[in-house]
Amino acid sequence: MSEDAARTGQPGDPTAEKDPADWVTGDEPATGAQKSYLSTLAREAGEQVPDDLSKADASRRIEELKDETGR
Repeated sequence: MSEDAARTGQPGDPTAEKDPADWVTGDEPATGAQKSYLSTLAREAGEQVPDDLSKADASRRIEELKDETGR
């Protein structure tokens, strides 16, 4: 399971999603997968994202860009 889809309960239970601010590894650098997905979403949204995001910040930005792009 990916970090940006971390869950604490049953799979598919939206109430079980952990807030990125509560992730133990949230301060670590964003993963390669997060950076790749962010790059794709940012390009579609016509935006730029910094390269030095943490895992938690990358996850939040992914969610924002998904809303913007309709993904």
